[in-house]
Amino acid sequence: MAEDFAKAVEDGLKLAKRIYLGKDKAVMTAPKPPSPPVQGLADYYLPSAPMVYAVISDPRFVDNPDFPSYQPHVYGRCDPPALIPLQMSGVDLEVNCYGDTAFVQISGKWRVHCVMGSHSCDCRIAVPMGNQGSILGVEVDLPKKSYSTELVGLEESKCIEKKARPQDGGFMKPHIFMLTIPQVDGGTNISIKLRWSQKLLYNDGQFTLIVPFSFPEYVTPAVRKISKKEKIQLNVNSGIVTGILCKATSHPLKETKRHAEKFSFLYESEVLTWSKTDFSFTYSVSSSNMFGGVLLQSPPLYDHDQRDMFCVYLLPGSQKSTEVFKKEVVFVIDITNSMQGRPLEATKNAISSAMSKLSPEDSFNIITFSSETSLFSTSMGLASKEAIERATTWLSTKSTVEGSTCISIPLEHAYEMLSNTSGSIPMIFLITDGAVEDERNICDQMKKRLKNSGSLCPRIHTFGIGISFNHYFLRMLAMIGRGEFDAVCDLDLIENRIQKLFSNAFSTVLADITVDAFNDHEQIEVYSSCIPDLSFESPLTICGRYEGSFPDTLKAKGILGDLSSVVMDLKIVRAKDIPLDRVLARQEIDLLTAQAWLSENKQLEQKVAQLSKVTCNISEYTRMVLLEKNKIDKAIESSGAQKVCLSLVRNSVIIVNLDSRKLGFLIQVKKTDPHKIEDPLAPRKTLLQSLSVGFGDLTATAENIRPGFEEPKLPDAAEIFLKATSNCCGRMCNRCCCMCCIQCCSKMNDQCAIVLTQIFTALAFIGCIECCTLCCGQNGQ
Repeated sequence: MAEDFAKAVEDGLKLAKRIYLGKDKAVMTAPKPPSPPVQGLADYYLPSAPMVYAVISDPRFVDNPDFPSYQPHVYGRCDPPALIPLQMSGVDLEVNCYGDTAFVQISGKWRVHCVMGSHSCDCRIAVPMGNQGSILGVEVDLPKKSYSTELVGLEESKCIEKKARPQDGGFMKPHIFMLTIPQVDGGTNISIKLRWSQKLLYNDGQFTLIVPFSFPEYVTPAVRKISKKEKIQLNVNSGIVTGILCKATSHPLKETKRHAEKFSFLYESEVLTWSKTDFSFTYSVSSSNMFGGVLLQSPPLYDHDQRDMFCVYLLPGSQKSTEVFKKEVVFVIDITNSMQGRPLEATKNAISSAMSKLSPEDSFNIITFSSETSLFSTSMGLASKEAIERATTWLSTKSTVEGSTCISIPLEHAYEMLSNTSGSIPMIFLITDGAVEDERNICDQMKKRLKNSGSLCPRIHTFGIGISFNHYFLRMLAMIGRGEFDAVCDLDLIENRIQKLFSNAFSTVLADITVDAFNDHEQIEVYSSCIPDLSFESPLTICGRYEGSFPDTLKAKGILGDLSSVVMDLKIVRAKDIPLDRVLARQEIDLLTAQAWLSENKQLEQKVAQLSKVTCNISEYTRMVLLEKNKIDKAIESSGAQKVCLSLVRNSVIIVNLDSRKLGFLIQVKKTDPHKIEDPLAPRKTLLQSLSVGFGDLTATAENIRPGFEEPKLPDAAEIFLKATSNCCGRMCNRCCCMCCIQCCSKMNDQCAIVLTQIFTALAFIGCIECCTLCCGQNGQ
């Protein structure tokens, strides 16, 4: 899909050369940087900042809406449509950071500068997000309409008749959200507000924020007299961490406020060209040793769960000399046929790199599996240079094989190999791209085994590739095993992300973490059943709810790399300026969804759905819809217009709005239950494609379909034509032509306008509605 998108943008930039901007003004064209390499075409044209594109199917309508250029006639159509990047006239970036979570809002103004004023086109919005980005909402304001996104429950989504095409809303890549706004007139100014959340990167005691904010040259208006204002506002509230030091920034920020753990920055300037670099900001915490704290907050009024919230966080500090654990590692690798090619090669490379980082006193083994299991060695072996070379050679000879996916047997083998470990931390790394039928049974069995293993039981880290595996199975398995879970859909990122998972696990500095009050206080619920280990490369966050009073003191205990015990006093603070419900929402939804999947608990599913809707975070139990509000309808409503509803034949309802102050009518015809008349002024809803990751695909796994982030299959031209013509009456009568034409073609010719005028002046001719029903089988609007 990314390649198709890049080709469409390339075609759009070529098509944009037709646009003439007037006397003494340049022709709008793409800049002429070195030609992108063929292999990197997709990445070259992918959005590196929020962008808006005109979707062009008919190149005849490409022109300056203000100064017609009378270009030579163009024949043919663009199939697939070309994408012309719209010019941007202003951008405002606002970021609010709370701990390791950032909430990003970008407000911008774009103009449909490339379509004739007498015509319109769809406009496609692209939203690239930062590290672990999660889209929260889109708002679009046009002169006559406004659009916004909203999450609704699954049951409510089934009642929404209008459904968007796959290309009109969804993820082009896991970090790039796309949304299409239909039929925007040429020359229109579009105001758009985009919101998402993302995680800050952490390394060596420093937090780094990176927001995609690098705009290509061709979105800068060619007319120099147009004011171009760029604004960045950054607010940071680190929780209870004091002694913050700002280390680096990509843009010239000016500090406007600082108070203990909070500070604010501002950048505002008139610019000639838009930002050419991503916005980045790095700050450090003063402590060199590991430390932690607790944030408490009462729930907001709209929260379905009215128990108080808490968040325990632990930071490893910046002291690199902290001793890490001796390790015993088993790599469990899926080699079914679906892993053929890049997935398996990237996995092999990552494992070879990980083995080279093991110390000589560490031990390791490798297990590959499909329907059968293969072991590098029958027992664990020390990570000597010779052993690693033999393992690398053995691994390189492994190729994909036909057969089903069986995870339970290799997982049992790995556990048995590590069952008698002492003096080190045992780790299992499971890498797969498929789903299996006995996933819940695997979780139950591993939970029982690990519960009886005592101190430093095997850690289970999981990694999923593609879209066929069950995210919540791998997440729950990692949760049970005090490990980490990660996944990737983009094949180009497999090796890098697996190496990051290995690096985090190998950098464990505190294991077997417990918090004293969690076991002794029945009114405290911790969402993670087992607390993961603390790595030097990432902070640890534990969230949950409680009733009554929270303990006055809290202590966290754990085991260090030298196997000695440590106890930390956790500072308790009641958070006032931190929206803890929003900060924890993404983590809370993921953990509760995994628990709901494992227990098949409907109440938990409803809880997740409610949390998803109020915090605007995508979940498995909600769907995103696009709301369309007509400003003309809103104006009629605010002017005191009266609504008259008349029940007609065939369960149709005609709703007439009469303005008492001026002569005018608004007629809306809907086929509906007369006892359930909808408000005609309510926003129109369009159901977008599912944005959630799902619970795995057993069929795709059984058929060994290779992973990849692919676009859903679209209907072919013949299917579209057949569907369009099947609802058309094929003829035009004197009374129903307007309704038929609106329903079938979304247009009106002159004859339709005349007849519609007659209907306005003589509502007695309501028989035309029945005529339309007979012709089309449904009522128009």
